[in-house]
Amino acid sequence: MRTEQPSSLVEFIGPPPKQRNTKHTRIASDLRAHPNVWGVVGKPASITRAASAAQAIRNARLPAYSPAGTFEAVARTVTSGGSTEHRVYARYVGGEQ
Repeated sequence: MRTEQPSSLVEFIGPPPKQRNTKHTRIASDLRAHPNVWGVVGKPASITRAASAAQAIRNARLPAYSPAGTFEAVARTVTSGGSTEHRVYARYVGGEQ
């Protein structure tokens, strides 16, 4: 009697890419495409979170912003028309790509 093997639940397609295609990878790529131009890259719920995100970008705690020092980032609270939001501004300063 012949028994059939169930098909594999694993897809064998090779090694993973060196860097994941994350939100931060896309943000860093957009900033690199526009060197020295400030962009709003996040609007966290608090200035504390905005400051933490800005520091993470500056220090390249996420690989997308490597090497450290190639991005500038700051956190600002902006009030307009009675509403307040916290923003993370960043720009690529590491040189022309």
